[in-house]
Amino acid sequence: MNILVIGSGGREHAFAWKLAQSELCKNIFIAPGNAGTAQIGTNVDLSISDFEAIEKFCASNGVEIILVGPEAPLVDGIWDHFKDTEIYVFGPSKEASRLEGSKAYAKEFMLENNIPTASYKEFTIDSKEEGIDYIRKHDLPIVLKADGLAAGKGVLILNDREEAVAEFTMMLEGKFGEASERIVIEQFLDGIEFSVFAVTDGEGYKILPIAKDYKRIGEGDTGLNTGGMGAVSPVPFVDEELYEKVIKHIIEPTIKGIKTRGLDYHGFVFVGCIRVDGDPYVIEYNCRMGDPETEVVLPRLKSDFLNIMLQVKAGKITELEIEKDDRFATTMMLVSGGYPESYSKGKLMTGFDKVETSLLFHSGTKQAGDTVVTNGGRVLAITSYGTTKEEALANCKTNAERIEFEGKYYRTDIGFDL
Repeated sequence: MNILVIGSGGREHAFAWKLAQSELCKNIFIAPGNAGTAQIGTNVDLSISDFEAIEKFCASNGVEIILVGPEAPLVDGIWDHFKDTEIYVFGPSKEASRLEGSKAYAKEFMLENNIPTASYKEFTIDSKEEGIDYIRKHDLPIVLKADGLAAGKGVLILNDREEAVAEFTMMLEGKFGEASERIVIEQFLDGIEFSVFAVTDGEGYKILPIAKDYKRIGEGDTGLNTGGMGAVSPVPFVDEELYEKVIKHIIEPTIKGIKTRGLDYHGFVFVGCIRVDGDPYVIEYNCRMGDPETEVVLPRLKSDFLNIMLQVKAGKITELEIEKDDRFATTMMLVSGGYPESYSKGKLMTGFDKVETSLLFHSGTKQAGDTVVTNGGRVLAITSYGTTKEEALANCKTNAERIEFEGKYYRTDIGFDL
C-alpha cells in the first residue's frame, strides 16, 4: 500500500519509521517531512492545509491511506474533504475533531458523558465583566484556556488574580486571534499528568502504550512551556487499579459518547489525564497522537502499525490484539538555543554516525546538500530502550552528547518525578 503521512515533526518521522516495518507497506510519502523522513520515504513539498493539492498528489501516486500527524488539518476538515473519495483518512471528521479544536465543546462532551474533569465556566467578550468578577472570586491558581487551537500556547496557569484579569482581557481582545474569542476558566487540578492513547473505529477501541511527557523547558519542570522536552513509557504510577479507573470512567464513556453523538471517528483518541488523590481526571482531548509521546509509544508497539490502521478502517479493531514491548522507552528532545522563544535556524548538525543503541527521530531539521541543519525549535528526539527507566535515560544522555550543533540544549532530568 502507498501511504501519505501529513506533517514534518518527530511524530511523523516515528510514523514513517513504524510503517516502514510493515510488509503491507509499499511506498511512504511525507508532506512536507524533514531530513529524517527523507531517509525512510519520499518527502513531498505540499502544504498540510491545501487539501486540493494533497488530493491531486494522492490520485497521481496511488496513495490509498492518509495518516495525519498535526491537529490543524483534522480540525479544518481533511476527513470531510476525502470522505467521498477512495482515499482513506486515518483521523476523525471535522465535527469529531472539535473534541480538540474547542475546549468548550470538549467540556460539554465530558459533562454530558459523566467523564471526570475540572469544573469550569466559559466566557466571551459579551460576558467579559462577568468573567472578571468570576476570576476575582475564583480560588488560586486560576486556569485560563483559549477555546480554539493556539499552537500549544493557549493555556495559562496564574497565581495572581490581577494578572489573571489582565491576561483574560488580552485573550478576549485577540492575544491568540480567533482561538481566544471564547475563554474557558477552569478549576486547577493538583496532581501528576499522564497520556493515554486509544485507537478507535467509532465503535470499539484498543489502548496503546501509556506515556508521560515533560513540557517545561527547565530542569525540574520549571520555566516556559514547550511543545515537549521528553517522554517516558510505561508510566510506573499507572498501576492496574488506576488503569482500570481510566478505562471505566474515561475511555469507555468517551467511546460511548462518540457513538451517541453519531460522530465519524476513525483514528487516535489522545486523553491528557491527571491523577488526583488516586483518581484520574481529563485535562484535555487531542484527536491525534502527541509529540514527543509518539517517539516512545511506537517503539514500544510490537504489533504491525499499518495493520492496526487497516483494522480500524474495516471496523474490526476489537478483534485485534495489541502487542507491547515490556521494556522502557524514553526520549530526550534536543532543542535550539533560545527555544521556546526566539532561536536561530540553519545550524550544522554532526555526530549522527557516532550514535549507538538509540533511535533518532528528526523534528526541526532539513537537508542542505550533503549536510543536515536545524530548522526549528525542537530539533531531534533521541529515543532509547532499557530494562529500567534509568538504563534507557542513560542511553539517551550518552547519545545526546554525541550529536552536535551550535546552541544545543536538552533536559537531563526527563522522568525525574517517576
